[in-house]
Amino acid sequence: MTIVVKIGGAEGNGVAPVLADLARRSDYVLVHGGSAEIDRLGESMGHPSRYYTSPSGVVSRHTDSEHMDVVVLAMAGRVQTEIVRALGALGVRAVGLSGADGGLLIARKKEASRAVEDGRVVRVKDDRSGVVEEVRTELLRVLLGAGYIPVVGPPAISRAGELLNVDADRVAAQVAVALGAEALLLLTNVTGVLRDRNDPTSRIGPVSRDAVDSMMPYAEGRMRKKILAAREAAAGGVGRIVIASSMVSEPVEHALAGDGTVIE
Repeated sequence: MTIVVKIGGAEGNGVAPVLADLARRSDYVLVHGGSAEIDRLGESMGHPSRYYTSPSGVVSRHTDSEHMDVVVLAMAGRVQTEIVRALGALGVRAVGLSGADGGLLIARKKEASRAVEDGRVVRVKDDRSGVVEEVRTELLRVLLGAGYIPVVGPPAISRAGELLNVDADRVAAQVAVALGAEALLLLTNVTGVLRDRNDPTSRIGPVSRDAVDSMMPYAEGRMRKKILAAREAAAGGVGRIVIASSMVSEPVEHALAGDGTVIE
C-alpha cells in the first residue's frame, strides 16, 4: 500500500527531518506546500502576497495574474527543485511534478470566492485559484512501479488549459483518495490540532471520521485547510489521516504511530 505525505511550506516546518525519514521508505508520494517561499519571492519581484478570509473563516491566498507567476516560480521552481535535490542527496530517485505535468491535477476555477472586508462580504475578483476535481494517477503509478518517488505540488491545470493555484493540503487529500492510499500524513509546524494554540499539550485526538468538523472551532488560519483536507480524505475512503509535527526526529514514523491528531 502507498502512503501520501504532505510537508508544509510555512515558516517553521522541519523539511530536512521529513526527507531523512522518507529516504528509508519507497511506498509514498510526497506533496509539498511553499507559502513562505511564495511570500519571499513575491516581495522580491514587487508582487507581495495578499490574503483574504472567507465568511467561514478560511484564509486563502489571493492569486491574481501577476501573483500566479510568483506561485509557479516558487512552487514548481525553487521549492520542488530543492526537495528533489535533497532527496537525491539521500539516495532517493525523486521526480518533481506540478499539476500541469501530464495533466496530473485537473482543477476547476473558483468563480464565486467571497471575503470579509470591514464587516462586509464581498466577491473576490481576478483570482486564479481552483479546486482539484481529478487526479490522473497513471503517471504516479508508472513512477512508483519503476522505483521513483513522485514529488507533487501546485499549480494545477484547468480543462481549458489555464494554470490555477490550489491548496496543497487538499491536493494531498485528493491524491490519497485517487491512489487508495493507506494513510495521509499532513505534517506541519505544530503537533496537531490544538484546543489552545499556545499550549502544545492541548492536542485533539483521536477523532472519528464522522467528527472531523468538530475540530473546526479550534482551528485558525491555515489549519482550517488541513481539516478540510482531512474531511475530504476521510469521505474518499482513506483509512487513516494524521495531522502531526514535522519538527521531531523521524516525523513520518511518529505520525504513523499516532503521534498527532489522528482521524480514522
